[in-house]
Amino acid sequence: MNVHKCIRIGLVLAVTTLFLQAASLSAQTAATTGAQGSAGLRDGQHDFDPLIGTWKAQLKRLVHPLSGSNTWVEFEGTQITRSIWGGRATMDEFKVDSPSTNSHIDGLTIRLYSPESHQWSIYWANAKQGSFSLPATVGRFVNGRGEFYDQEMFEGRMILVRYVWSEITSTSAHFEQSFSDDGGKTWEPNWISTITRVKDSD
Repeated sequence: MNVHKCIRIGLVLAVTTLFLQAASLSAQTAATTGAQGSAGLRDGQHDFDPLIGTWKAQLKRLVHPLSGSNTWVEFEGTQITRSIWGGRATMDEFKVDSPSTNSHIDGLTIRLYSPESHQWSIYWANAKQGSFSLPATVGRFVNGRGEFYDQEMFEGRMILVRYVWSEITSTSAHFEQSFSDDGGKTWEPNWISTITRVKDSD
């Protein structure tokens, strides 16, 4: 083997070694940055604390979502929100009636907070079925607005579901559930709830 060939092989090995070292360093940097980004997420464990208490609930419910219908039914009743599981979860009892249609909704919501993902998983149950609907609707609050999503079957087709909590104050809050059957390009609200805090009696 001549000297020039030995030099070329040596250069190739050196370049390969440098490349592998650079790739390793890049991967370590990306992993560290990702971990720091996750660690930098705000702690949202108390995002739903402002809802704890007793509320007057006013609900508008779209009777036939994603059908082109614009028939809404109005309900009134109460929402009672409690902190449970040492503050790592909240629970709603939601009971409303519609005198015009002689219908009643008796619902239960459980919200669980993951300190690892910094996300909430929300589970809803209707007393008529007696079980939680799955999958959970998952998301977080950003700048006072909570958005939560899932994908589920609705009347034989797969749709996206979105929950939005907004305009939360010490005395009121706004909630909307919307469906999308076009991959999230458009959203149709079908459950609009406004809650107003009930003052404690003297």
